[in-house]
Amino acid sequence: SRFETCWPALMKDCHGVIIIFNPELPSHLKEIEMWYSCFVQQQPLLDSQCLLVAHHKPGSEGDMENLSLAYPLNKLKLIHSNLEEDPEDVRMEFIKYFRSIITIINESREREEMSIIS
Repeated sequence: SRFETCWPALMKDCHGVIIIFNPELPSHLKEIEMWYSCFVQQQPLLDSQCLLVAHHKPGSEGDMENLSLAYPLNKLKLIHSNLEEDPEDVRMEFIKYFRSIITIINESREREEMSIIS
């Protein structure tokens, strides 16, 4: 993609990655593997620092429960968003995700401080 030259700047000091995709587009299912590889595995970030969001457009027929992703994407936290039906669920999932990222940042900061002290 024409933005690939910007990726290193986007990734610098990154603590989390949220990948939003349309589960009804087969091309998206291939692309999220590439995004995961570039932005999570090559960083390297923990899988817990990545959130997958399958976004269902209003009126879409997509089966929200039976989306099966192949390894390694099936290890990641996956939420379904449908803002017509469950905006509050999505909001709560985002809050949980951000809390987990803050915990990871605080733990790594404490480890760094301990290593400086010792």
